[in-house]
Amino acid sequence: MTALLRPHLWGFAAVLVLQVVGALAGLAPLLAVVELGRTLLAAAPVDQAHVRNVVLAGAAGLLVKLLFTAASSGIGHVLDGRVQLALRRRLAAGLGSVPIGWFSRRRTGELAKVIGEDVGAMHPLIAHAPGELVAAFVVPAVSLVYLFAVDWRLTLITLIPVALAVALVPLMMLPARTREQKELDAAMGRIASSVVEFVQGIAVVKAFGGSGRAHRAFLTAADEFVAVFLRWVRGMSLLAAGMQVALSPPFVLLVVLAGGAGLITSGGMAAADLLPFLLLGLGLTAPVAALGHGFDDLQAAARALGRVRDVLAVRPLPEPVRPRRPQGHRVELRDVRFAYEDGREVLRGVDLVLEPGTVTALVGPSGSGKSTLVQLLPRFFDPAHGSVSIGGVDLRELDGRELYRLVSFVFQ
Repeated sequence: MTALLRPHLWGFAAVLVLQVVGALAGLAPLLAVVELGRTLLAAAPVDQAHVRNVVLAGAAGLLVKLLFTAASSGIGHVLDGRVQLALRRRLAAGLGSVPIGWFSRRRTGELAKVIGEDVGAMHPLIAHAPGELVAAFVVPAVSLVYLFAVDWRLTLITLIPVALAVALVPLMMLPARTREQKELDAAMGRIASSVVEFVQGIAVVKAFGGSGRAHRAFLTAADEFVAVFLRWVRGMSLLAAGMQVALSPPFVLLVVLAGGAGLITSGGMAAADLLPFLLLGLGLTAPVAALGHGFDDLQAAARALGRVRDVLAVRPLPEPVRPRRPQGHRVELRDVRFAYEDGREVLRGVDLVLEPGTVTALVGPSGSGKSTLVQLLPRFFDPAHGSVSIGGVDLRELDGRELYRLVSFVFQ
């Protein structure tokens, strides 16, 4: 993933700078309202020139915010499109070079989900997270400095909702919540696979009257998803509701007004100083709100990235640097051993010769390795030990196109 992002580092830097500048400029209208309030509430005559300058400064800040955030969003989405395109091309190239037998042990729907949904699920991570998360922390930090300069006591009171929300964040990261998220992704993958298998086999299903069984497979996958989803919702609903209440504008305003009223009535603060807390205080909850609202998306993007990495990590089938040409069509297996990824050895010490012009039938119980042995001939897999050769040449020394010119296969 780093290699895919490296060519776009300057673009991401531009996204960050534009987003931060735009977000900081967005403070200008709020500060302008604060200054206007102080000017209008002051006992001295209103300075109309000062009021005009403050309004113009606020309007200019708003314009800069709109232009810079729009530019940041546009560049971010262009980068997202380019990275997703490069990632899908890399996946396609990688899948084109992995052993064919690798596909036989994966469901079509799961692979389609990786290339389609999982790559698309990284959109928040690429297009939104870099700029928006940085801005969500920079702007409140600047606001916090300003509010501390106005009144440090009310600033601490204003941070109470933030503290309550932050206390809930670790509960959203418990192992149980992470496990439920993974189960939810797996259930979605099973639904996708069952739909693909049902559609691909619809002709056979109709011809042989198996629609009931095929439909039941989809219903089973859907029921499993519903059960997992409800379990996830039950675990997250109270946490999400608590965070929503703590960060809601009415609750924040209630805390600020209660604290401000106490300080004003005690003579510890001027009434005009309450205004910046009412306007900027809501922005102090932005980092936690961004973390809470985008938490599921970012977690989903991280899990999707992990599944994409798993596919990209599959070792390609090695091609010979100097391919050899076979002499004849004699097929020979010498001391062949083979085990699948789970370590279960299927073939052990197999020796076999298939002479040209002969027909060979492999007979044995289910699971004895007949299909695996046959799949070694078109090089769906490479043996862990020994060799498979055609015309005296090991299949690993044959060019892929030459091999498939010599070997034909029909799936059962």
